[in-house]
Amino acid sequence: MGHWTGEQLKARAGVLKAMAHPARLRVLEALAERDHCVCEMQALVGSDMSTVSKHLSVLRNAGLIADEKRGTNVYYRLLVPCILKSLDCVETVLQKQAQKHRVLAGKAGA
Repeated sequence: MGHWTGEQLKARAGVLKAMAHPARLRVLEALAERDHCVCEMQALVGSDMSTVSKHLSVLRNAGLIADEKRGTNVYYRLLVPCILKSLDCVETVLQKQAQKHRVLAGKAGA
């Protein structure tokens, strides 16, 4: 890992910021399985169409997803499936935190 410029760091932070919402993570995970139309995204996220459109726009502007009109529907697809591997790393962090808290709780009860 080299030294990144300020612009590179800002760009990376922008991608992470785009992912930093539970509804957007749900969208990314769904799109990892297959393309979805916007109507499916609304049901998946459980929000009104305006809110879903904003989430999709954030992900599209970050370069994570793309849309394509098919007949009367707009379908979304994941452009970079490798981005979900970063969530595996996040899960490892969460597991380590939980383990640490269990150890600390055990010491407190001793």
